[in-house]
Amino acid sequence: MSFTGKYELQSQENFEAFMKAAGLPDEQIQRGKDTKTISEIVQNGNKFKITVTAGPRVMTNEFTLGEECEIQIMSGEKAKVSHQL
Repeated sequence: MSFTGKYELQSQENFEAFMKAAGLPDEQIQRGKDTKTISEIVQNGNKFKITVTAGPRVMTNEFTLGEECEIQIMSGEKAKVSHQL
């Protein structure tokens, strides 16, 4: 199954609680509530490139399933992750 495509956020539930738990400051959470978010996924086998556009901010991460990599999270911090299918 391919995930390649462009996805626009239609709705979100418990956004504020989730973002607070993720450690984002209230000011950033309030801006995020009204921001239209579009995610573009390009899949090539087990390799993925995900570009998230949220207002003027664009964030791109690339990873391969089963391999550890470093990604940037919405707070701007970097995290080491391993993606499994």
